[in-house]
Formats: sequence, structure tokens, C-alpha cells
Amino acid sequence: MKNFLSLFAKILLTTLLLLVVLDFIYTAVYLQSKDRGKIDYVYNSKGRSYDVVILGSSRANNHFVSQMFEEKGLKTFNYGMSGSRLFESDLLLKLMIERHYKIKNIIIEVDLNIASDGISESTVAKVLPYIHHSKTIREHLNSVSNFNAFYYIPFYRYVAYEPQIGFREMVLSLIRKKSAYLKNGGYYALNNEGENLTYDLSNYIPHQNKSYEEIKHICKANKINLIAVMTPMCTNTKGLDYFEKVHQIYPEIYNYENAVEGDQYFSSCGHLNDAGARKFTAIIIRFFFNR
Repeated sequence: MKNFLSLFAKILLTTLLLLVVLDFIYTAVYLQSKDRGKIDYVYNSKGRSYDVVILGSSRANNHFVSQMFEEKGLKTFNYGMSGSRLFESDLLLKLMIERHYKIKNIIIEVDLNIASDGISESTVAKVLPYIHHSKTIREHLNSVSNFNAFYYIPFYRYVAYEPQIGFREMVLSLIRKKSAYLKNGGYYALNNEGENLTYDLSNYIPHQNKSYEEIKHICKANKINLIAVMTPMCTNTKGLDYFEKVHQIYPEIYNYENAVEGDQYFSSCGHLNDAGARKFTAIIIRFFFNR
């Protein structure tokens, strides 16, 4: 029995040491990565200057053509992330401020996500490599379930989110394999014309959103002009009064849900294709930046 306990202790200690070593290696790789995604592109940077920063979900990522802003002389990057919520946009902005970014204008897409205080686990996973190195990240994530496990158990976060930050992504980061997420000023074009374009917003109930409130406070404190918008939906969307309900809660949010009409401009009911995005971006530039 004594020999068994001794062997068990050795195995346990060896496993723990292995996890600590692996955690150290993976983290060291991510601390030098800035070519894979928009979070590491911000985290491992400092002092960038922009005329326009775009934040939001895929409905920002696929709807705002950075090049069109650049053609107007506006240095722009689209930091919209597919699947993300306002929780992650809030954190990304905090990291930009921490790194002394100079930002004149922020365009934030808030529409469907204003109805949720939830998080996107797949997006949050991307910040977990930095959890021991960033007080900003720790404070932002301290209410997330499993936070203690992510923080205190070596290598647990890399196992729990293997597809996002596991072995393959670590190797690609190590060899500095550039991803498509950072091309075209962060804008990701959808080129297909959708079919069966229908959507139902009846279950979406907008309310005051904590992350959006924090974003407004940060922008005010740092003298950043915040432009909050709701972006186009296809014509056959049910429950379009949702956007009016959002506007009643937050009158400062601009409603552009019907700014682009015609199924030929949509990839899906909630996402414009490239032709639609260019049409929509032209409207935004004309209204906010051609005065």
C-alpha cells in the first residue's frame, strides 16, 4: 500500500509538472502572436492611431468595408468578430485603451446583441492565454463561469477550448501563419446571394445592456465619438418592431435595419453580401463623415 501511494504521488506530481510546463510553452507562444486573430492583434500591440474603429459581431465584420473609409482618408480597422457579444467588444475596447490607442471615432454594431448580457465562449477563449498577464482581462472575466479553473488549474483552459487555443492554433501562432481575419482592414466579405431569406426576431427583448453602458462610459472618458448603429436585415424578417424598441431604450442608437433593401444584397437574412456591405458602408460614410 505504501509503494502504491508513493507511485501515485509521483505520477500526480509528474502530471502536474507536465501541465505547468505545457501551460508555460503555450502561453509564451501566444504572448508573441499577433497574426492570427483580432484579439492577439490588439493584445500584443501598442499605440495605434485610428480615425475609425469598428466593433461588434459578424454583423459588423461583414457589413463595414474598411477600404471605403480609407479611400476617404480615414484610417480604419474593422475589429468586428463573428459570434461575439457586446461583452467581448467592451473588453477589446478596454485593451485598446490600456495600450494607449488614439481613436477619434468608434462605430459599434449593437442591434441584436443589445438584447443579451451573455458572452461568446468561443471569443472569450481567445483571451484566456493572457489571463495571468493582464489585470484588465482578469477583472473583466471574473464573473465568467469556470474563471477559477481557468486561472488556477495549469493548462486547463487550453484543454477546455482546444479548437480555439489548442495545439493546432498554438503551432500556427508559433510559425506566425497569417489568418484571413486581419486582411482587408479586418473586413470579411460574404460573396454569395442568399436563398430562403427569412428570420424571426419575436423572441428578442431589448433592455439596458451593461456592456454597452461601459462602452459609452469609456468613450466619454477618452473623448471618443461613439456611433452606435443597428444594421440591415432582409425584408422577410418577422418582428422588425424590435428595432423600434431598441431605439426607445437608447434613442442615440441609429436604426439602419431597412437601409439596404433587396435579397440580392444579402448572404443570409442577417448578413449583407459584399455588394450590400458596400452599399451600406457608403450610406454610413455619407451620413457621418461627409458633413
